[in-house]
Amino acid sequence: MVLPSGFALPPLPYLAVVAAAVLAVGWLLAREAPPVTDRTVLAFAPWMVLGSTLYVCFQLRLYPDAVAPFFGSPTVYASTFAAAGATWLAARRTARPLLALAAVGAAGALVPTAAAISFGLANDTLTLAWPLAAVVAAAVIGHVAWWGVERVRPDDVAAVGAAGALAVFAHVLDGTSTAVGVDVLGFGEQTPLSAAIMHFAGSLPTEPVLGVGWLFVLVKTALGAGVVLLLAEYVREDPAEGNLLLAVVAAVGLGPGAHNILLFVAANPAGF
Repeated sequence: MVLPSGFALPPLPYLAVVAAAVLAVGWLLAREAPPVTDRTVLAFAPWMVLGSTLYVCFQLRLYPDAVAPFFGSPTVYASTFAAAGATWLAARRTARPLLALAAVGAAGALVPTAAAISFGLANDTLTLAWPLAAVVAAAVIGHVAWWGVERVRPDDVAAVGAAGALAVFAHVLDGTSTAVGVDVLGFGEQTPLSAAIMHFAGSLPTEPVLGVGWLFVLVKTALGAGVVLLLAEYVREDPAEGNLLLAVVAAVGLGPGAHNILLFVAANPAGF
């Protein structure tokens, strides 16, 4: 098994609705072909967080049964893409399209975040210190990693810009949040490949002192930086497609990272 636990398609009627929305929005975006820059990737960052926070609320069983299938994994990410794409198309008619896009995504993410925190308060499972420590650690490690990459490959860093920095931070956040969840809070790892890395770390003599999450942080940091550097030439040759790929790379890290943080804030590990 290579898919994370909880990965399941919704019933066919829900799948049809989501697929139709994704196809329609995708077609409209392809027709308009809006420019994609590193700032565009940054504007989509709140939407990456939104998709993950919506999934946390699904795991906490906060949705009515009639709409819950739209927010399971992986459907929630397709639903979020359709909403983000439609918002981007509408925002292009405004004076500050990227600001409008980011603002709507950020405002949207506040709603499921507030719902999850309220769940934690109501069930006496709210935990803030360690999840926030994971965010701070990611900011520090991500900054150091990006500084190191900039010293070694300044031209590539200039090419990928802020989108590259976001992608590296996103993967570091996935690493630090996973490490905190497994080593400190008692959560299990849902992705088999990640679990395999930490299982290997558990067999090392460092395990009694460092735990098992440190190796995952190291792998995710190196992976994020390495993929960003590999995409630098693509961004130079085709900025639109290159930045779209950077957005995907960022989403693959920021989505799980944000999901971990909010889940750890709101839930008891015994339920996961």
